[in-house]
Amino acid sequence: MTIATLSEVLQPALKNSHAVAGLVCLGWEDMCAYVAAAEAEQCPVILQAGPGCREHTPLPILGTMFRYLAEQASVPVVAHLDHGYSIEDCKIAIDSGFSSVMFDGSRKPLQQNVDETAEIVALAHAAGVSCEGEIGFVGYDGGEASNGTDPIEAKQFATQTGVDAMAISVGNVHLQQNDGSGLDVERIRAIEALTSVPLVIHGGSGVPTAQRTMLAKESNVCKFNIGTELRMAFGHALRTSVNSDTERFDRNVILKDTIEPLTQCTQIVLKAFGGKLN
Repeated sequence: MTIATLSEVLQPALKNSHAVAGLVCLGWEDMCAYVAAAEAEQCPVILQAGPGCREHTPLPILGTMFRYLAEQASVPVVAHLDHGYSIEDCKIAIDSGFSSVMFDGSRKPLQQNVDETAEIVALAHAAGVSCEGEIGFVGYDGGEASNGTDPIEAKQFATQTGVDAMAISVGNVHLQQNDGSGLDVERIRAIEALTSVPLVIHGGSGVPTAQRTMLAKESNVCKFNIGTELRMAFGHALRTSVNSDTERFDRNVILKDTIEPLTQCTQIVLKAFGGKLN
């Protein structure tokens, strides 16, 4: 199956009341596991290259890896730049074969965020690529505090930028290792009352599974970013592999052992969002 844009998987999700997982990638093994899980569950998947991934592997290499997996897959696969912080980040991703980019101007003043996001939306759309933006600021567990999304500002942002998806701050936090107290559903309802763009929850690992399922079915939240809980699953599988035979030294053998357990954990994550292909 050919690679998909973000809009091509989120618009059906919005129409048919399900969500798609944006899975944070760090290496080849987790990419393979995520696609295998999506194929097993027969649902689309979004492979995401965030800042940590890009520190380890250059964007042109990541673009080739994502597209290779997409071309071999039996389900739609989106190659997505997560948290691009500049126009240059987004340009490199587009030139590297990504089908979707996320520009994060959430730390900037509202009008600057609107103006820069709109510029990147135009650039992406001219290349046939989708664009996600962020309004409000999603903080970090034990780090920067969040700044909740104002529904009126969300309406302005969606209208003036033309984004294909809008990340919002509604009680979600990046890098959370355990379920939090849940998202602010009242704020989500206020945002979706004023906008029609698919909504995105970053820091999805901290959202209780039951609430993920409810929002996927009953709101305009069409994309949940999941990273921390799957990184934890990978780390556990890697430690198990290393400790199972301390004489082994071939990294390819050791890392291969992580794919199946990570695939199984990813399938559990995907089941919560629905969206099986017909």
